[in-house]
Amino acid sequence: MSINLFQSWGGVLHVLIIGTLAYAGLVALLRVSGKRTLSKMNAFDFVVTVALGSALASTMLTKSLPLAEGLSGLALLILLQYAVTWASVRSERVQGFVKAQPALIVHRGQWQSQAMLRERVTKEEVLAALRSQGKTALDATITVVIETDGSLSVLSGDPAASERSSLANVEPLARWGG
Repeated sequence: MSINLFQSWGGVLHVLIIGTLAYAGLVALLRVSGKRTLSKMNAFDFVVTVALGSALASTMLTKSLPLAEGLSGLALLILLQYAVTWASVRSERVQGFVKAQPALIVHRGQWQSQAMLRERVTKEEVLAALRSQGKTALDATITVVIETDGSLSVLSGDPAASERSSLANVEPLARWGG
């Protein structure tokens, strides 16, 4: 087994120059593509972010990959992400395919065990979310939702009190009449 710690200053210089240019190109592409590209991540956004990181690393470290081709790959990923998010805001079918639905973990103070198992959420995680929101008791006014990005939202009050509840798209709230 041989360990190659240093090959040449040319390789280091290549990474520094191409890496700087590729990074600047990625930042410019992200700025042009809009805020949605850098939004709080759901599973789809996470995959795009990992793919962008991989493409940036390949562009920086693969000497045989020209900068223009690396930037084209980055631009393609951002364009595809833009196209999918554009379609998802215009089509519920596309949105349902790309994004998970938020789910009730606690409803009106009652643990939703099946939902917790399905979403792989522990009581300890829910209790931590309650504490972070300054809640000391799990009472009948508390509802906890796991959001599409995996974060936990803690809500107080009666969701049925308003026709325009923030829980309108949360499953299985429809079953409970609000």
